[in-house]
Amino acid sequence: MRDEDRKKRIEEYLSSIVPGVSGVDVKDVPPKATLEFRQEVAGSSDPWRFFAGNMSDGTLRALGILVALFQSQDSADSSVPLVGIEEPEVALHPAAVGALLDALREASESTQVIVTTHSPDLLDSADIETELLLAVHAEKGTTQIAPVDEASREAVRKGLYTAGELLRLDQLRPDIKLFGPKSPRQLDLFDGAGL
Repeated sequence: MRDEDRKKRIEEYLSSIVPGVSGVDVKDVPPKATLEFRQEVAGSSDPWRFFAGNMSDGTLRALGILVALFQSQDSADSSVPLVGIEEPEVALHPAAVGALLDALREASESTQVIVTTHSPDLLDSADIETELLLAVHAEKGTTQIAPVDEASREAVRKGLYTAGELLRLDQLRPDIKLFGPKSPRQLDLFDGAGL
């Protein structure tokens, strides 16, 4: 995929996530550069233009996520093997989550994508494969991560709940059978430095 095609794909997703935004370009404003967004406005024959400083945090964050996801899609010269995104839904309108999920899926076809979330909205899709989900268990200073338990996988598989609904009910659980014995030893973070 050529850089121009990749940019167009990012702009298409951005337009789906932030309705009205039709494009974005780098704009030189000496002595620095910024981004200039084009936004369709009712009653105007031409899109209005806004610098990045005038755009919402959600719009800027969505663009950053999309650029991270598609930075090397189908590019032989600069392959990125892994993209990690923490809480991609932050500062986005809940209705935009579907387009974001589509972008995550498309990008995962060419690079490994790891996403952390507390958002049931992001997990509400009925076609999310529970085999790909990991759940977190935190207790008394110990955090453990494991695939979701069989009861959660079965509930989603049978269509009784989505992974998001289980998360809302606090029933999306890690398979604790996979956890090894807990170590009672507390690590000394400062090695006796007496802070």
